[in-house]
Amino acid sequence: MASNDSDLTTSSKENSTSSMQHCYENYVIVDVGANLTNKKFSRDLDSVIQRAKDAGVKKIMVTGASLKASKEALRLTRIYPGTLYSTAGIHPHDAKSWTDEYDEDLREIACNPECVAIGECGLDYNRDFSSPEVQREVFEKQVKIACDLHKPLFLHERDAHEDLLKILQKYEDQLPATIIHCFTGTVEQAQKYLEMGFYLGLTGYLCKDKSDTGVRKLLEDGLIPLDKLLVETDAPFMYPNTRASKLPTHVKEALKERSLTFLHRYCTFQRNEPCSLPAIVEMIAAFMKKSPEEVALATAFNALKLFGLTE
Repeated sequence: MASNDSDLTTSSKENSTSSMQHCYENYVIVDVGANLTNKKFSRDLDSVIQRAKDAGVKKIMVTGASLKASKEALRLTRIYPGTLYSTAGIHPHDAKSWTDEYDEDLREIACNPECVAIGECGLDYNRDFSSPEVQREVFEKQVKIACDLHKPLFLHERDAHEDLLKILQKYEDQLPATIIHCFTGTVEQAQKYLEMGFYLGLTGYLCKDKSDTGVRKLLEDGLIPLDKLLVETDAPFMYPNTRASKLPTHVKEALKERSLTFLHRYCTFQRNEPCSLPAIVEMIAAFMKKSPEEVALATAFNALKLFGLTE
């Protein structure tokens, strides 16, 4: 009998140790931007979210980039409470679709506690799917909503840095916390955003950045403080191609087998998933010459604080 008790105790200790090891294998990460309302996730969203959790992604902000997507993102938060949160906004590409009713509709969505930010909104002069004039007008309306509701701003900017700042500076005294989503700009632009107290969201774009004055430079030179850094996948977009020829060897070597397994088994150029986030964190950490655990913890803390969430 004593022998059985001893076996049970040993077994219990082994299970406990195994559980602890599993815990330490995972980071605790928050994905501040994933487009989970995209039709590419319509058939297996349960599996996508479970994989993210298994990889250590504890919470995901589902981006609302149109009125329809903002409503759908809010609906998803009710299906996955405590894991999914949403944003509500009109992407600059869709600015031309704005009607007078949108203002009230967005405010109504944003008043729900699960909706943690206004956006994705901003300016995009790279593609001009909506005219710059209309983009500026619609963006400013959404800045006003964020100021009125004291909800963080989740911003998109492409080739429109100066105009974006002009609008934001008009509201500088009342601006809520502001995130530059999927930052792909220059060191100079980043420094201007940081001077205004904004957060920068980084994605798998790291693998594509080949400039001498971009995101990699920002990280390598320690120009972005950890307390202003956020991480995101922008799934199903921005696949982090860890095999990219321009990715430095020391960064590739910093990628752990577990993270690469999630990335290569479940993510493709056609459909990135939130479970790729550990690999992104490891690349950021390698460029910053920090441990991935430190980057994961700091960015998760920033996200929880910013969006007013608890662990």
